[in-house]
Amino acid sequence: MARADGIERLLAGDGGDELFGGNTQYALQRIFGWYQVAPAVLRGHLLEPVLRQPSSSRVRLLRRASGYVTQAKVPLPDRLQMFNLLLRLGIYEVLTSGFVNRIDTAGPARDQREVWAQAGECSAINQLLAFDWRYTLAQNDLPKVYGSTALAGVQVGFPFLDEALLDFSQQLRSDYKLKGLKLRWFFKEALRGFLPDAILAKKKHGFGLPFGIWATRHAPLNRLARDTLASLSGRGIVRADFIRTLIDQRVAEAPGYYGEMV
Repeated sequence: MARADGIERLLAGDGGDELFGGNTQYALQRIFGWYQVAPAVLRGHLLEPVLRQPSSSRVRLLRRASGYVTQAKVPLPDRLQMFNLLLRLGIYEVLTSGFVNRIDTAGPARDQREVWAQAGECSAINQLLAFDWRYTLAQNDLPKVYGSTALAGVQVGFPFLDEALLDFSQQLRSDYKLKGLKLRWFFKEALRGFLPDAILAKKKHGFGLPFGIWATRHAPLNRLARDTLASLSGRGIVRADFIRTLIDQRVAEAPGYYGEMV
């Protein structure tokens, strides 16, 4: 649409969250980190034994506490993958055995740990930011934006990824990026009085589409999903029965989670 209107260059906002601490994941991981600094006696001799009791699963508050402890005990960066579809459902549940036997299933986790370690001795928030520079920006968001704009014949610029701004962000104190649980604290304070307070105070939300809901209601989109995933089945990568279960059953049960995975 931009190209049709004669626009030849667009500006993208990618990078702001990763330079100034704007992703909700950063606050969430800080909450998980609190468990590690709790006294070991409290964790090992009181809290965890109580949560291991079968009866705890019947009490909602204890069930939530158990989930928190389970995730908090997993070190970063492995904790970031706890909702990965492959890990939650099981690799052999999703992928064909022939394909799994030809790949290094431990490779992705090993690569992520190496990238995590490359940040060296720094604050937890800076380590998360460095990790996202590699995976969220370099290997996901930027190729997606570059590819889609290139297909339309439109150039794209990334003001937040200007080298001077990147260098400046690295000089900021860690608590200027994540102050308590406040995301992007410095960025917002720097613009206070320039942007309306309603903009600075509004809750963060993504730009995701409700694909899962649409796929259950819109037959052509449902067929497109099936045809696209069928190509993975035909190449012997994803199990055909899993694809059928995913689209026919799981997307209807949890359209937000499984729809995004589709």
